[in-house]
Amino acid sequence: MAIKNLNPITGIMDFKSFAKNPIVATLFLVLVAISYLYIDVKSTFKEQIVSQSAKVEKLEVRVEVMQNTLRKTDSSLAAATSKLSTLEQLGKIQNIK
Repeated sequence: MAIKNLNPITGIMDFKSFAKNPIVATLFLVLVAISYLYIDVKSTFKEQIVSQSAKVEKLEVRVEVMQNTLRKTDSSLAAATSKLSTLEQLGKIQNIK
């Protein structure tokens, strides 16, 4: 099924060719629509990647701050525990259970 009225420069068919071959015309329109949707989705994904990368960087900074705070808190807890243990062993305070 060759399409005779196809303009080789512009690639556009006239209405007579569409009327003679409705299946080919429909497939052509479907191909154009799928191509458009593919390009649209691809550009949307690129935008999402950029925005998500910015969010990930912000969250990594927050996680680092929280890890540092956790380390400081853990050190303070260890120091307080050792002080309490020492005071209990010296008999200055009662054993807390």
